[in-house]
Amino acid sequence: MTVDFATAADPFRRELLAHCYRMLGSLHDAEDLVQETYLRAWKAYGQFEGRSSVRTWLYRIATNACLTALDGRTRRPLPFGLGTQGATENDPLTQDHEIPWLEPFPTDPAAIVTERASTRLAFVAALQHLPPRQRAVLILRDVLKLSAAETADELDMTVAAVNSALQRAHAQLKDLTEDEVVEPADAKPLLDRWVKAFEAKDIPAIIGMFAEDVIWEMPPFPQFYLGPDMVAWHLTNQCPAVPHGARMIATEANGQPAFGLYLRADDGVFRPFNLQTLEVRNDRITRVSSFFDLSLFPRFGLPSTA
Repeated sequence: MTVDFATAADPFRRELLAHCYRMLGSLHDAEDLVQETYLRAWKAYGQFEGRSSVRTWLYRIATNACLTALDGRTRRPLPFGLGTQGATENDPLTQDHEIPWLEPFPTDPAAIVTERASTRLAFVAALQHLPPRQRAVLILRDVLKLSAAETADELDMTVAAVNSALQRAHAQLKDLTEDEVVEPADAKPLLDRWVKAFEAKDIPAIIGMFAEDVIWEMPPFPQFYLGPDMVAWHLTNQCPAVPHGARMIATEANGQPAFGLYLRADDGVFRPFNLQTLEVRNDRITRVSSFFDLSLFPRFGLPSTA
């Protein structure tokens, strides 16, 4: 039975991880919920009657496990989504570890376009604004393309309730516009210039790659910076990197270009500092989200030193 279950269920582990991540906004929590999903499914596999596909059955277990986990929790934001003003020179830079920040997700470069688009940071951050059940309905209907009847069965709702929840979710997210996904290969010349400029701490070259409305954010710091001038001030006055004192290793997060940033320590070794994710549009960088949770580095295949 165990072998049969593994053969039937293991092919869906990756997509279930992406599904739980969309629901929870946390890579760590998503990994835990996938483990819980497989444990529940393994225990119940003897009673599985095949009235739905194994994939649909697993999604039902995972979605309901996520809804239970979300009960009573606050949403996971990024700093720009807190509704505060952009930081100025007079605002001290402080950390807030009480906020459960949105985390990045290590997308596979070979993943299908649907997964890459539906795990983009801006989209997952927007999902966090929805109540959990509306979030589940929108993901099942718009991302996984389940019918209203299938979604109703997954969530023990009526078809009318599903349609109503989807309508409300669309209304709440009506201002969300998903930018065209830019594949890392398409942006390679820009990204090569970014690495060269950042490792040299060439501020004019860095800000020359920005869009005029660029956002720079750094959870767990709730402060964020808007526009090239404020980002330049931050990098000049608050970033500890020195010219040629940083190294960057390319990876991918949320279907977007990303880099592990390493700073040279006193012993000359380059050690992890943060994980940068970039949004690119029209050959300009529109958003940089730098995550200071160093436990993310091995999950993105990044080494402990550079």
